[in-house]
Amino acid sequence: MGLSNTDRKLRIRRRIRKISSGTETRPRLSVFRSNKEIYAQLIDDVNGKTLVSASSRDKGIDAKGTKTEVANAVGKAVAEKAKKAGIETVAFDRGGNLYHGRVKSLAEGAREAGLKF
Repeated sequence: MGLSNTDRKLRIRRRIRKISSGTETRPRLSVFRSNKEIYAQLIDDVNGKTLVSASSRDKGIDAKGTKTEVANAVGKAVAEKAKKAGIETVAFDRGGNLYHGRVKSLAEGAREAGLKF
């Protein structure tokens, strides 16, 4: 019997986290995707602090359109907040999700707004 989807996702998430960790100068862009919403945060793992965050539930983000379009807007929002905080480059952490669909759209939105990863 194989792994369930949640077990598989957890295994991938742990594998990613072994490799990638964020610092103050190059934080980790962590993505969490639920069925309805999408969340992104820039994390400094050395000090254990969230530097910047954005989600589809924030007031400034227009939640109209498809989930993929909303994810793109969240990516742009987190990138703009990062620019204000003086952050240029990040390490991308897809959180066990496939780099496809909403996760990919968020990453592309962040790149369009000027984040490098």
